[in-house]
Formats: sequence, C-alpha cells, structure tokens
Amino acid sequence: MEIATKGQLRWAFLRWAVVTVPLIILLGFASSQIAPSGDHSLWYRELAKPALNPPGWVFPLAWTALYVMIGVALAMILNARGSRYRGLAIGLFAFQMLLNLVWTPIFFGAHLVLAALLVLVAMFVVALITTLVFGRIRTAAAWLMVPYLAWLCFAGALNWGIMQLNPDAETLVPSSSSTQMTI
Repeated sequence: MEIATKGQLRWAFLRWAVVTVPLIILLGFASSQIAPSGDHSLWYRELAKPALNPPGWVFPLAWTALYVMIGVALAMILNARGSRYRGLAIGLFAFQMLLNLVWTPIFFGAHLVLAALLVLVAMFVVALITTLVFGRIRTAAAWLMVPYLAWLCFAGALNWGIMQLNPDAETLVPSSSSTQMTI
C-alpha cells in the first residue's frame, strides 16, 4: 500500500474544488433563473419588507461567497477518502443543497411565503446536521459551513418578516407565469 504525499493530497483536493465550487455556484445561479428573483421580481418589489432587509445588490454577492465556501467544504469532504462518515456527509450535503435550490422557485416563483419559510427551516436543520458530520471528518469544512448557517438564520428572519408584513403575499401580484389576460 502506497501513502500519498502532502503534495498529492493537495492536488487531489484542488481537483475536487475546481469541480465543486463552480458546480455549486452554477446550481445556485440556475435556481435563481427559474423565476425572476430579488429586484428583478415585480412581486418582490411590491412586498412590504422588514427593516433588516438589505439592498438588492447584497444578495448575489452574499450567495456567491457562501456558495464558494460550501463548495470548498464539499471538496474537502470528497477528498477525505477513507472516512467512515464521508458517504453520510455527501448525502446530507446533497439534500440540504436540494432544499436550497427549491427555495427560490417556491418563494419567488410560486409566491408561497409560508412554504418557503418551512423549506428554510428544513434547510437549516439539514445544513446544521451536515456541518456537524463535516466536523467529524474535517474541522475546516465544518467552519466553512458556519457563515452559511448564519445566513440561513438571517434569510429565515427576512422570510418571517415578509410573511408577517404581507399576509396576502400569494395574491399581491399575479405571477409571471400567469395566463390571465385582461380585456
């Protein structure tokens, strides 16, 4: 049995990161293109927003940085061959990422603010468990997930605030996919 050198391990990690980081960013971007989101959404612009709602330009910057960090964390886990928790960690990560990707179409596309909040809660719980399992494999990978967890809490507070301020959010503005015509 041959043991890999530190250089070989570093290159193996970099190969994973070159795949995972762009993939996570691409998936996040694709999710945001399913329905107009942020300031591109007439519905969202018309909503009353809580005072803690940041300017629209913050969201793409924050999500890009978060996707880079969680992509690097995933690369660390994928590179941890031989860890008995690796398969579980990858499965949990995939599940929380799926929840992440469905939030945007639920919130911005379907205008289902309560359903989106429930998805956010589930996403946070699964991401927290993912982070704890990551920590059993690579401590640095778990720490890279912490800003994501913090942002999910912030996103949950925003989602809750929007729900409280807009009890009629589902009917505020017809969705862009509406086939209703006025004559």
